[in-house]
Amino acid sequence: MKTEIFSTTPRIVMGSGCVVRLPEEVKRLGGASVLLVTDPGVVKAGIAARLTALLADAGLGVEVFDKVEADPRYEIVEDALAALRASGADLVIGLGGGSSLDMAKITAVMAQNDGPVGKYFGIDLVPRPGLPTILIPTTAGTGSEVTPIVILSDHGEKLKKGVVSPFLFPACALLDAELTLGLPPAVTAATGMDALIHAVEAYTSINATPTTDMLAKDAIKLIFRNIRTAYANGANLAARENMLRGAMLAGMAFANAGVTAVHAFAYPIGAEFHIPHGIANTIMLVPVMRFNQTGNLKRFAKLAHFFGVPTDGLTDRQAAAAAVAALTELAEDLRVPQHLAAYGVKEEHVPALSDAVLLVTRLLANNPRKLTRDDAEAIYRQAL
Repeated sequence: MKTEIFSTTPRIVMGSGCVVRLPEEVKRLGGASVLLVTDPGVVKAGIAARLTALLADAGLGVEVFDKVEADPRYEIVEDALAALRASGADLVIGLGGGSSLDMAKITAVMAQNDGPVGKYFGIDLVPRPGLPTILIPTTAGTGSEVTPIVILSDHGEKLKKGVVSPFLFPACALLDAELTLGLPPAVTAATGMDALIHAVEAYTSINATPTTDMLAKDAIKLIFRNIRTAYANGANLAARENMLRGAMLAGMAFANAGVTAVHAFAYPIGAEFHIPHGIANTIMLVPVMRFNQTGNLKRFAKLAHFFGVPTDGLTDRQAAAAAVAALTELAEDLRVPQHLAAYGVKEEHVPALSDAVLLVTRLLANNPRKLTRDDAEAIYRQAL
């Protein structure tokens, strides 16, 4: 048996209403003053104010940095870092979707490491731990609360780049499904598809292990069987709880097994055409799955079973095709776009995008099937 290594967030607090425990968790970590990193939407929804009141009532100092943008540029890190230093905070809280959680993680790390952040793009390049962090997701999507990864946009190179380091794991993740109840249907759909794709890619990664398989399978079942309800009836707390748990399990799985070519293909189109991350992944999902299934047909066939699709009497190839059909149907039900043309991508853009995807070597190394530049062009053309 080969050696397996599994890492995740050391403390996870989960349950409806558990956000009231935030001051206790801050004090447990020795924090006296915090910087709350979030985005304007979370502020507008009143969630940030609720947390700052909890912290202030507990006698903790709190400042808010609310300038996080979707798919944040790496330059935003400097703004967040300046806010952190001005606040004198000794702990960072991330509140929101994946962008806010990622920004909190990288800001805390950069507080204790020399810049610029660009020199840490890659794997295990961060030399020292950062300030302690507590992450509180308001979407069931990226699973950033249990991953050692931060994704930032480089608009100059029109690429998304990753910092991967064990120092990016938060000290604590706090998951309260009540904070996701106000999520609009379109955001529920896009972020939920992102979480589902994390689990599917972790299961089909060449680095999958029995541990990540267990997590990925449970994540797939939870998300696939609850996402329609969460989308159609956002006030259904049970569906929201299952989605949040599923996204967390998917995060644990892919943090250790890695994601594959779906995310690799999504990065260039997200950076170049500003397609929201979950939608970019959804658009690329079916073309990449059709290409990849030859690499491990039995695994792709098992996905149909996890989705609840009847597979008795089907060959592995037929079952794999049924899994693809189930995902296509799901995207249709959730009204998630499935074609790049909706975002202005044309045939003339395919060569440059194909060049860019081959640069995402960190993810392509996990893919169950090796691909060439011609393969990349064919996949992008299918997605048009």
